[in-house]
Amino acid sequence: PALACFSDFTEMMRALGYPRLISMENFHTPNFRLVSEVLLWLVKRYEPQTDIPPDVDTEQDRVFFIKAVAQFMATKAHIKLNTKKLYQADGYAVKELLKVTSVLYGAMNTKGVECADINEEDSSKFKFDLGSKISDLKAARQLASEITSKGASLYDLLGKEVELREARTESIARPLEINEAEKMMKIAIDCVLEEVQKTKDMLNNVALDEANLEVKIEKRKLELERSQKRLQTLQSVRPAFMDEYEKIEEQLQKQYSSYLEKFRNLTYMEQLLDDHRRTEQEMFEEAANMLRLTQNRLKEEEQHLLRSGNNDDSDVDIQEDEGSDSEVEDRQIMKQHATMETLLPG
Repeated sequence: PALACFSDFTEMMRALGYPRLISMENFHTPNFRLVSEVLLWLVKRYEPQTDIPPDVDTEQDRVFFIKAVAQFMATKAHIKLNTKKLYQADGYAVKELLKVTSVLYGAMNTKGVECADINEEDSSKFKFDLGSKISDLKAARQLASEITSKGASLYDLLGKEVELREARTESIARPLEINEAEKMMKIAIDCVLEEVQKTKDMLNNVALDEANLEVKIEKRKLELERSQKRLQTLQSVRPAFMDEYEKIEEQLQKQYSSYLEKFRNLTYMEQLLDDHRRTEQEMFEEAANMLRLTQNRLKEEEQHLLRSGNNDDSDVDIQEDEGSDSEVEDRQIMKQHATMETLLPG
Protein backbone atom coordinates (compact mmCIF):
# COMPACT_ATOMS: atom_id res chain seq x y z
CA PRO A 1 0.00 0.00 0.00
CA ALA A 2 2.83 2.40 0.76
CA LEU A 3 4.37 1.78 -2.67
CA ALA A 4 0.99 2.29 -4.36
CA CYS A 5 0.45 5.49 -2.38
CA PHE A 6 3.89 6.78 -3.35
CA SER A 7 3.39 5.88 -7.03
CA ASP A 8 0.04 7.71 -7.03
CA PHE A 9 1.71 10.74 -5.49
CA THR A 10 4.50 10.84 -8.07
CA GLU A 11 2.05 10.39 -10.96
CA MET A 12 -0.22 13.14 -9.67
CA MET A 13 2.69 15.54 -9.15
CA ARG A 14 3.99 14.86 -12.64
CA ALA A 15 0.49 15.37 -14.07
CA LEU A 16 0.07 18.64 -12.17
CA GLY A 17 3.32 19.90 -13.74
CA TYR A 18 5.80 19.77 -10.87
CA PRO A 19 9.17 20.64 -12.48
CA ARG A 20 11.26 18.19 -10.40
CA LEU A 21 11.29 14.40 -10.57
CA ILE A 22 10.39 12.73 -7.26
CA SER A 23 11.55 9.21 -6.45
CA MET A 24 10.95 6.94 -3.50
CA GLU A 25 14.58 7.26 -2.42
CA ASN A 26 14.01 10.92 -1.58
CA PHE A 27 11.89 9.92 1.41
CA HIS A 28 13.95 7.04 2.82
CA THR A 29 15.45 9.58 5.22
CA PRO A 30 13.78 12.78 6.50
CA ASN A 31 13.99 15.38 3.74
CA PHE A 32 12.30 18.49 5.05
CA ARG A 33 13.68 20.70 2.28
CA LEU A 34 11.86 18.68 -0.41
CA VAL A 35 8.64 18.49 1.61
CA SER A 36 8.66 22.28 2.13
CA GLU A 37 9.22 22.87 -1.59
CA VAL A 38 6.34 20.54 -2.53
CA LEU A 39 4.00 22.13 0.05
CA LEU A 40 4.84 25.66 -1.09
CA TRP A 41 4.35 24.65 -4.74
CA LEU A 42 0.96 23.08 -3.98
CA VAL A 43 -0.17 26.14 -2.01
CA LYS A 44 0.88 28.40 -4.89
CA ARG A 45 -1.03 26.18 -7.33
CA TYR A 46 -4.11 26.40 -5.15
CA GLU A 47 -3.85 30.20 -4.56
CA PRO A 48 -1.01 32.11 -6.27
CA GLN A 49 -1.61 35.27 -4.16
CA THR A 50 -0.88 33.55 -0.86
CA ASP A 51 1.97 34.85 1.27
CA ILE A 52 3.67 32.06 3.22
CA PRO A 53 7.34 32.62 4.19
CA PRO A 54 9.58 29.95 2.60
CA ASP A 55 12.28 30.13 5.31
CA VAL A 56 12.97 26.68 6.84
CA ASP A 57 16.50 27.14 8.13
CA THR A 58 15.78 27.04 11.86
CA GLU A 59 13.48 24.84 13.89
CA GLN A 60 11.17 27.75 14.70
CA ASP A 61 10.88 28.64 11.00
CA ARG A 62 10.01 25.04 10.09
CA VAL A 63 7.29 24.84 12.76
CA PHE A 64 5.83 28.16 11.63
CA PHE A 65 5.89 27.02 7.99
CA ILE A 66 4.06 23.75 8.74
CA LYS A 67 1.45 25.55 10.87
CA ALA A 68 0.85 28.19 8.19
CA VAL A 69 0.39 25.58 5.44
CA ALA A 70 -1.93 23.44 7.59
CA GLN A 71 -4.03 26.48 8.55
CA PHE A 72 -4.23 27.60 4.91
CA MET A 73 -5.38 24.17 3.72
CA ALA A 74 -7.91 23.91 6.55
CA THR A 75 -9.48 27.32 5.88
CA LYS A 76 -9.28 27.50 2.08
CA ALA A 77 -9.55 23.89 0.91
CA HIS A 78 -11.14 22.24 4.01
CA ILE A 79 -8.29 19.71 4.07
CA LYS A 80 -7.09 18.59 7.50
CA LEU A 81 -3.37 17.81 7.55
CA ASN A 82 -1.37 16.04 10.24
CA THR A 83 1.38 18.50 11.16
CA LYS A 84 3.46 15.91 13.02
CA LYS A 85 3.69 13.63 9.98
CA LEU A 86 4.50 16.57 7.74
CA TYR A 87 7.28 17.67 10.11
CA GLN A 88 8.76 14.12 10.00
CA ALA A 89 9.34 14.64 6.24
CA ASP A 90 9.55 10.89 5.50
CA GLY A 91 7.18 8.32 3.99
CA TYR A 92 4.38 9.28 6.38
CA ALA A 93 4.48 12.83 5.01
CA VAL A 94 3.68 11.50 1.53
CA LYS A 95 0.20 10.41 2.69
CA GLU A 96 -0.49 13.95 3.92
CA LEU A 97 0.80 15.46 0.68
CA LEU A 98 -1.41 13.04 -1.25
CA LYS A 99 -4.51 14.64 0.30
CA VAL A 100 -3.72 17.97 -1.34
CA THR A 101 -2.50 16.53 -4.65
CA SER A 102 -5.60 14.34 -4.98
CA VAL A 103 -7.86 17.41 -4.63
CA LEU A 104 -5.93 19.32 -7.29
CA TYR A 105 -5.75 16.24 -9.50
CA GLY A 106 -9.52 15.68 -9.20
CA ALA A 107 -10.19 19.33 -10.06
CA MET A 108 -8.01 18.97 -13.11
CA ASN A 109 -9.85 15.83 -14.23
CA THR A 110 -13.22 17.56 -13.94
CA LYS A 111 -12.17 19.84 -16.77
CA GLY A 112 -11.55 16.84 -19.03
CA VAL A 113 -7.78 16.79 -18.99
CA GLU A 114 -6.34 13.34 -19.62
CA CYS A 115 -3.25 13.22 -17.36
CA ALA A 116 -2.31 9.64 -18.30
CA ASP A 117 -1.34 10.65 -21.87
CA ILE A 118 0.75 13.66 -20.84
CA ASN A 119 4.49 12.98 -20.88
CA GLU A 120 7.23 14.96 -19.19
CA GLU A 121 7.58 17.45 -22.06
CA ASP A 122 3.85 18.20 -22.21
CA SER A 123 3.53 18.45 -18.42
CA SER A 124 5.59 21.65 -18.40
CA LYS A 125 3.12 23.20 -20.87
CA PHE A 126 0.09 22.39 -18.67
CA LYS A 127 -0.98 25.27 -16.43
CA PHE A 128 -3.64 24.72 -13.82
CA ASP A 129 -4.71 28.31 -13.21
CA LEU A 130 -6.94 28.39 -10.18
CA GLY A 131 -6.21 31.99 -9.22
CA SER A 132 -8.69 33.44 -11.71
CA LYS A 133 -11.56 31.63 -9.97
CA ILE A 134 -10.68 32.74 -6.43
CA SER A 135 -12.77 35.92 -6.65
CA ASP A 136 -15.78 33.94 -7.89
CA LEU A 137 -15.29 31.43 -5.10
CA LYS A 138 -15.17 34.18 -2.46
CA ALA A 139 -18.31 35.82 -3.89
CA ALA A 140 -20.11 32.46 -3.90
CA ARG A 141 -19.17 31.84 -0.27
CA GLN A 142 -20.36 35.31 0.73
CA LEU A 143 -23.65 34.79 -1.08
CA ALA A 144 -24.10 31.38 0.55
CA SER A 145 -23.60 32.91 4.01
CA GLU A 146 -26.06 35.71 3.18
CA ILE A 147 -28.61 33.19 1.88
CA THR A 148 -28.42 31.15 5.08
CA SER A 149 -28.81 34.24 7.29
CA LYS A 150 -31.69 35.58 5.19
CA GLY A 151 -33.35 32.14 5.21
CA ALA A 152 -33.13 31.93 9.00
CA SER A 153 -34.64 35.40 9.44
CA LEU A 154 -37.35 34.59 6.89
CA TYR A 155 -38.19 31.40 8.76
CA ASP A 156 -38.56 33.35 12.01
CA LEU A 157 -40.79 35.94 10.37
CA LEU A 158 -42.96 33.28 8.77
CA GLY A 159 -43.39 31.72 12.20
CA LYS A 160 -44.80 35.04 13.44
CA GLU A 161 -47.03 35.44 10.38
CA VAL A 162 -50.13 34.09 12.20
CA GLU A 163 -50.04 36.80 14.84
CA LEU A 164 -49.00 39.50 12.39
CA ARG A 165 -51.81 38.59 9.98
CA GLU A 166 -54.45 39.28 12.62
CA ALA A 167 -52.85 42.62 13.57
CA ARG A 168 -52.58 43.57 9.90
CA THR A 169 -56.21 42.76 9.17
CA GLU A 170 -57.32 44.74 12.20
CA SER A 171 -55.28 47.74 11.08
CA ILE A 172 -56.68 47.53 7.56
CA ALA A 173 -60.25 47.14 8.77
CA ARG A 174 -59.97 50.10 11.14
CA PRO A 175 -61.41 53.28 9.56
CA LEU A 176 -58.96 56.08 8.84
CA GLU A 177 -59.39 59.19 11.05
CA ILE A 178 -58.63 62.41 9.18
CA ASN A 179 -57.86 64.43 12.32
CA GLU A 180 -55.17 62.03 13.50
CA ALA A 181 -53.67 61.83 10.03
CA GLU A 182 -53.62 65.63 9.80
CA LYS A 183 -52.00 65.86 13.23
CA MET A 184 -49.26 63.37 12.27
CA MET A 185 -48.64 65.22 8.99
CA LYS A 186 -48.26 68.54 10.86
CA ILE A 187 -45.81 66.94 13.27
CA ALA A 188 -43.78 65.55 10.37
CA ILE A 189 -43.83 68.94 8.59
CA ASP A 190 -42.65 70.69 11.75
CA CYS A 191 -39.79 68.23 12.14
CA VAL A 192 -38.73 68.79 8.54
CA LEU A 193 -38.90 72.57 8.91
CA GLU A 194 -36.85 72.39 12.08
CA GLU A 195 -34.16 70.38 10.32
CA VAL A 196 -34.17 72.89 7.43
CA GLN A 197 -33.72 75.78 9.87
CA LYS A 198 -30.83 73.99 11.55
CA THR A 199 -29.20 73.45 8.17
CA LYS A 200 -29.60 77.15 7.30
CA ASP A 201 -28.07 78.17 10.63
CA MET A 202 -25.14 75.90 9.99
CA LEU A 203 -24.65 77.42 6.53
CA ASN A 204 -24.73 80.92 8.03
CA ASN A 205 -22.16 79.91 10.62
CA VAL A 206 -19.98 78.48 7.86
CA ALA A 207 -20.16 81.78 6.00
CA LEU A 208 -19.19 83.71 9.16
CA ASP A 209 -16.31 81.35 9.83
CA GLU A 210 -15.13 81.74 6.25
CA ALA A 211 -15.17 85.53 6.57
CA ASN A 212 -13.22 85.37 9.85
CA LEU A 213 -10.66 83.08 8.27
CA GLU A 214 -10.22 85.43 5.33
CA VAL A 215 -9.59 88.33 7.70
CA LYS A 216 -7.00 86.30 9.62
CA ILE A 217 -5.33 85.27 6.37
CA GLU A 218 -5.04 88.92 5.30
CA LYS A 219 -3.49 89.83 8.65
CA ARG A 220 -0.97 87.02 8.35
CA LYS A 221 -0.07 88.12 4.83
CA LEU A 222 0.57 91.69 6.01
CA GLU A 223 2.74 90.44 8.88
CA LEU A 224 4.69 88.24 6.47
CA GLU A 225 5.34 91.17 4.12
CA ARG A 226 6.55 93.34 7.00
CA SER A 227 8.85 90.59 8.23
CA GLN A 228 10.32 90.10 4.75
CA LYS A 229 10.97 93.84 4.38
CA ARG A 230 12.65 93.94 7.78
CA LEU A 231 14.79 90.97 6.84
CA GLN A 232 15.90 92.65 3.63
CA THR A 233 16.87 95.83 5.51
CA LEU A 234 18.84 93.83 8.07
CA GLN A 235 20.68 91.95 5.33
CA SER A 236 21.54 95.16 3.47
CA VAL A 237 22.92 96.99 6.56
CA ARG A 238 26.57 96.20 7.39
CA PRO A 239 27.35 95.90 11.13
CA ALA A 240 29.74 98.47 12.67
CA PHE A 241 32.10 95.87 14.07
CA MET A 242 32.45 93.95 10.79
CA ASP A 243 35.68 95.73 9.70
CA GLU A 244 37.38 95.01 13.00
CA TYR A 245 36.19 91.44 12.86
CA GLU A 246 37.73 90.93 9.41
CA LYS A 247 41.06 92.43 10.55
CA ILE A 248 41.18 90.19 13.60
CA GLU A 249 40.33 87.22 11.41
CA GLU A 250 43.28 87.98 9.11
CA GLN A 251 45.62 88.29 12.12
CA LEU A 252 44.32 85.04 13.48
CA GLN A 253 45.03 83.34 10.17
CA LYS A 254 48.63 84.63 10.23
CA GLN A 255 49.09 83.55 13.84
CA TYR A 256 47.76 80.13 13.01
CA SER A 257 50.17 79.72 10.07
CA SER A 258 53.12 80.73 12.28
CA TYR A 259 51.92 78.37 14.96
CA LEU A 260 51.85 75.51 12.44
CA GLU A 261 55.39 76.32 11.28
CA LYS A 262 56.75 76.41 14.84
CA PHE A 263 54.95 73.22 15.71
CA ARG A 264 56.50 71.43 12.73
CA ASN A 265 59.97 72.76 13.64
CA LEU A 266 59.53 71.67 17.26
CA THR A 267 58.47 68.21 16.17
CA TYR A 268 61.48 67.94 13.85
CA MET A 269 63.90 69.06 16.60
CA GLU A 270 62.39 66.56 19.05
CA GLN A 271 62.88 63.82 16.49
CA LEU A 272 66.55 64.85 15.99
CA LEU A 273 67.08 64.91 19.75
CA ASP A 274 65.64 61.43 20.07
CA ASP A 275 67.91 60.18 17.28
CA HIS A 276 70.96 61.77 18.95
CA ARG A 277 70.14 60.22 22.32
CA ARG A 278 69.63 56.86 20.71
CA THR A 279 73.03 57.13 18.96
CA GLU A 280 74.77 58.10 22.23
CA GLN A 281 73.09 55.18 24.00
CA GLU A 282 74.34 52.79 21.33
CA MET A 283 77.89 54.21 21.54
CA PHE A 284 77.82 53.93 25.33
CA GLU A 285 76.69 50.31 25.17
CA GLU A 286 79.37 49.51 22.59
CA ALA A 287 82.12 51.14 24.73
CA ALA A 288 80.88 49.30 27.81
CA ASN A 289 81.08 46.01 25.94
CA MET A 290 84.62 46.80 24.77
CA LEU A 291 85.67 47.71 28.35
CA ARG A 292 84.17 44.50 29.67
CA LEU A 293 86.06 42.46 27.08
CA THR A 294 89.32 44.29 27.84
CA GLN A 295 88.90 43.74 31.58
CA ASN A 296 88.28 40.04 31.06
CA ARG A 297 91.37 39.76 28.85
CA LEU A 298 93.53 41.61 31.40
CA LYS A 299 92.28 39.34 34.20
CA GLU A 300 93.17 36.27 32.15
CA GLU A 301 96.69 37.64 31.42
CA GLU A 302 97.21 38.48 35.10
CA GLN A 303 96.18 34.98 36.16
CA HIS A 304 98.48 33.53 33.54
CA LEU A 305 101.41 35.63 34.85
CA LEU A 306 100.70 34.56 38.43
CA ARG A 307 100.68 30.90 37.48
CA SER A 308 103.93 31.29 35.50
CA GLY A 309 105.57 33.11 38.45
CA ASN A 310 104.70 30.38 40.93
CA ASN A 311 106.03 27.57 38.70
CA ASP A 312 109.34 29.27 37.67
CA ASP A 313 112.54 28.03 39.66
CA SER A 314 115.22 30.04 37.84
CA ASP A 315 117.92 32.19 39.49
CA VAL A 316 117.59 35.70 40.90
CA ASP A 317 118.75 37.41 37.76
CA ILE A 318 116.17 35.76 35.69
CA GLN A 319 113.54 36.63 38.31
CA GLU A 320 114.64 40.23 38.26
CA ASP A 321 114.34 40.25 34.51
CA GLU A 322 110.88 38.77 34.78
CA GLY A 323 110.04 41.34 37.41
CA SER A 324 111.08 44.06 34.99
CA ASP A 325 108.95 42.42 32.32
CA SER A 326 105.98 42.38 34.68
CA GLU A 327 106.52 46.10 35.34
CA VAL A 328 106.45 46.72 31.58
CA GLU A 329 103.23 44.79 31.29
CA ASP A 330 101.75 46.78 34.20
CA ARG A 331 102.57 50.01 32.38
CA GLN A 332 100.88 48.66 29.24
CA ILE A 333 97.79 47.80 31.28
CA MET A 334 97.71 51.35 32.71
CA LYS A 335 97.97 52.78 29.20
CA GLN A 336 95.05 50.63 28.09
CA HIS A 337 92.99 51.86 31.08
CA ALA A 338 93.82 55.45 30.11
CA THR A 339 92.70 54.83 26.51
CA MET A 340 89.43 53.27 27.73
CA GLU A 341 88.80 56.30 29.97
CA THR A 342 89.25 58.55 26.97
CA LEU A 343 86.72 56.42 25.11
CA LEU A 344 84.23 56.74 27.98
CA PRO A 345 84.07 60.44 28.99
CA GLY A 346 82.63 61.08 32.42
